[in-house]
Amino acid sequence: MAIDGISANDPISLGTSPTAASSTDSLGKDAFLSLLVQQMKNQDPMAPTDNQAFIAQLAQFSSLEQMQKVNDNLLGLAVLQQSNALMSQLTQSSALIGKDVRYVDPTTNEDATGTVSTVKIQDGLAVLNIGGHDVPLGNVTEVLGSAATADTSTGAG
Repeated sequence: MAIDGISANDPISLGTSPTAASSTDSLGKDAFLSLLVQQMKNQDPMAPTDNQAFIAQLAQFSSLEQMQKVNDNLLGLAVLQQSNALMSQLTQSSALIGKDVRYVDPTTNEDATGTVSTVKIQDGLAVLNIGGHDVPLGNVTEVLGSAATADTSTGAG
């Protein structure tokens, strides 16, 4: 009995076709099952592969598939966490609009004070606009309060 070899022109896809390569770089579930069926078809009838070996292969494949799902979920969680961190920075920084702050000027490294007029996210960091200058939130050293509060003295009485 002659057993034919496997060549690159066989209709079985092993994940290397242009369409499969564009979606994933590894063997997919369909390719694995096709490979398993071909392995069963072409095994030596006088010494068939043990059922435990097939079960072990299926278990390994199932494990790998679950690990890929967990990896996808972790990537999604990381993106969500980064997005939440940016929104948190923006929310916290927006509370400073209209307030006087003391900060270290990023261009001169000198202490300065000014009123925060706007807040934006730039390169993943909250940046405050103080007197027409962009100042990273990390450069703020003290929040002095709003200009209206600073002008009203406690001279009641």
